[in-house]
Amino acid sequence: MTYEIISERNLRNPVILKHPGNVYNLVKRYGKAQQEYLIVITLNGALQAISVSIASIGLVNRTIVHPREVFYRAIRDMAVSVIVCHNHPSGKLQVSSGDLEVTESLCKAGNIIGIRVIDHIIFSKASYLSFLKDGLLPKDGKIEAGTFKYAADDFS
Repeated sequence: MTYEIISERNLRNPVILKHPGNVYNLVKRYGKAQQEYLIVITLNGALQAISVSIASIGLVNRTIVHPREVFYRAIRDMAVSVIVCHNHPSGKLQVSSGDLEVTESLCKAGNIIGIRVIDHIIFSKASYLSFLKDGLLPKDGKIEAGTFKYAADDFS
């Protein structure tokens, strides 16, 4: 027997992502999860969220991430860009070497197919960390801190 877990929300009302906190509000319900969830938010050219989808459910401290699963949703939605999010069940918002490697891989893949990864959010039930805000997006993946900004001028 094969089981498939699908969780997806197509957003009826446009949600313009002006700040990483807006992104967190879309995914924070997964912050309480005991396993890592990799979530993809697809965006149109006006930075409006098209859909919020779970791309992978992993273990307590890691999940398998492949560009195929991340960009499948973006291609299907005809998205211009994506924001990738994943929770840390431990509640600690420390960026691991694995987090950096996955982000670099996704940015490179997105660059090849023309769908930008504009942020990677790590979150817990209480808070979040934005790769864009903290200057952690890879420079060789053609996405540099400062090349994209949320609509708000500051991150407070």
